[in-house]
This record gives sequence, structure tokens and C-alpha cells, in this order.
Amino acid sequence: MFGAFRMTNPLSGGLLWKIPWRLSKFQKARQRKRLKAVDSVIATLDTALAKKGETLKALELWKAEMPTEAEMLPKDKYTIFDRKAKRYRKGIHKVPKWTRVSQRLNPPGY
Repeated sequence: MFGAFRMTNPLSGGLLWKIPWRLSKFQKARQRKRLKAVDSVIATLDTALAKKGETLKALELWKAEMPTEAEMLPKDKYTIFDRKAKRYRKGIHKVPKWTRVSQRLNPPGY
């Protein structure tokens, strides 16, 4: 089709950058590595503050509420709660900036 209404990539095939419906094993490994890195930072801070005999309220709250990577279910590691999704879950890789976002808790029952 020529002229003003010629077909372009986004018009002919939907999104130009398609996101696969599930994470690859390599993306999952990197996600686990990121979660473990956060856990190690929390542990390092906790031991350093314990040596000085100090505590942080935010750090204690994190340790009490947030599960570690080993305690998390795979469902919680790789998916995120979304009230607009069909079964209230969507792949974490569908979230913008998902490598920087840390969501470990979801509503009870989901």
C-alpha cells in the first residue's frame, strides 16, 4: 500500500518489541542473584550495626516482614500481583524497570 496510509511495522504486527510470556532460565537466574544480593546487603548491615551495638528500625522491620530469597516461593520470585490481570498475577518481566523493583510481599491468598 502506498501513500499516506502505508503499512509500518507497529501497524502491521502489533508491538514492535514483543515480550515473551515467560522468563527464560537465564532471566530467572539473574533475578535470584539480585534477590540474594539484597539479602547479603541486609545481612552485612545487620552484622556491622550489631558490632557497634546499634540497630535501625527500618532494618529490623525489613528482617521481620520480608522473606529471604530462599524462603520465597517461585511464584513470588518471578510473578507480581496485578489486580487487572486475569488470575491476579503477571510475569515480573512485564513490569517496567523490573530489575530495579523489589516486591517480595503480595496480598494474602494471591
